Amino acid sequence: MRYIVLGAGLMGRVAARALLEGDASAAVTLTDIDGERLNAFVQQYGRLFADRLATRVLDARDAAALDAALAGHDVAINALYYTFNEPVARASFARGVHYVDLGGHIMGITRNILGLHEEAVKRGVTLIPDLGVAPGMINILTGYGASLLHRVRHIRLYVGGIPRQPEPPLGYAHVFSLEGLFDHYSDPAEIIRGGRRVVVPALSEVETVYFPQFGPLEAFHTAGGTSTLIDTFQDVESLEYKTVRYPGHAEKMRFLAELGLLDRERVVDVGGAHIRPRDCLLRLLEPRLALGERDDAVVLRVSLEGEWNGVPAEVHFESVTFKDRARGVTAMAQMTAYSIVAVAEMLAQGKITTAGAYPPERIVPGAEYIAAMKTRGVHIEAEARDGAGRPLPDSFWERKEGAAAGTRKGHVAT
Repeated sequence: MRYIVLGAGLMGRVAARALLEGDASAAVTLTDIDGERLNAFVQQYGRLFADRLATRVLDARDAAALDAALAGHDVAINALYYTFNEPVARASFARGVHYVDLGGHIMGITRNILGLHEEAVKRGVTLIPDLGVAPGMINILTGYGASLLHRVRHIRLYVGGIPRQPEPPLGYAHVFSLEGLFDHYSDPAEIIRGGRRVVVPALSEVETVYFPQFGPLEAFHTAGGTSTLIDTFQDVESLEYKTVRYPGHAEKMRFLAELGLLDRERVVDVGGAHIRPRDCLLRLLEPRLALGERDDAVVLRVSLEGEWNGVPAEVHFESVTFKDRARGVTAMAQMTAYSIVAVAEMLAQGKITTAGAYPPERIVPGAEYIAAMKTRGVHIEAEARDGAGRPLPDSFWERKEGAAAGTRKGHVAT
């Protein structure tokens, strides 16, 4: 199987290494605009995978160069900045190469990729955007849970990337773009409540949640988390996504937001220089909030409530992942890069064969995904209970899965 990984940043490097280590038949081409990044990867892993690793300097803005780089590959893993998602998806299916990406903050880009469905079907190519953690893992687990229930009424989603030990000033350490984080904290969140789509402010409706080894944490609304789920499950009574942090984080970030320091558009005149306050805040916080050698963790919970065989039923998925010190891989990189790799391998190995463009919840088989993540050390616990809290019988887990199982018509399983 031949994979091309576009982008040799943190997630791209971890994805390339996971592909090479996980399948002795896998050949990987790692690309980046920065040749030094590629050289550093080769120096670290080239000797181990000399016959299966290739690198290529690539400016993905160059359409001809991108097309040439994609040639001869089975699956393209796009780990570039999300503004590249649509052009790389178009170039991939034009070349007959299956495509996956990590998603991004702008839902319009994902919807444009999904709009390529009919063309992708004709070419026999599968496109699956939004395959990180949130969106990504939560979508797959939600789709899996919905395929097991006969009806879904409520969906609750919680995800947080946090340092294992909080430190002032914010009890947070960034493991991806801080600017992207500010976007999630600035824009409103779209949810379903009372059977209707509503918009709520980011950083609002703080609640207390508990995860093993952490005690009380807080969860609050942020933009982008519901992703395509809000379209797929548009008929449920409620669907909400919240970000998890240490207590007090939301209040501090709300204070900064109210001062206008998170605003993307605001520019102020300082001694004749036009400056974005957000840029100043980014410059100040990036070194203060760097993870460095500290350990991080990712906590995740997906809960669905509905009916099974005419009785109330609940399905819960939960994961707590810590930094892999031995391999030097952060918890966030494990959850994100391993997630996209698991689905890329399913495409390459023929475990996903339906052509077209699909959100993760409609196409990725949940049980196989959970098993694939476990082989790389990410454990997702699953449980199902009836309305009285009693475990459901083993037969509950035996429903057949397939592309879009339980999700084609919103909350009604097929």
